[in-house]
Amino acid sequence: MGTLVVFIVVTGVAAMAVRSLVKAKKSGKSIQCGGECSHCGGHCH
Repeated sequence: MGTLVVFIVVTGVAAMAVRSLVKAKKSGKSIQCGGECSHCGGHCH
């Protein structure tokens, strides 16, 4: 029973992470940079 609960929790967290990545990609943000060049040293362009 405990294994099933852990599996469900891990699957839910993974689904939320994938959903977040897809949402960021659709809004035009890069997965690596996020569109804020001040954080990555201006290497976005």
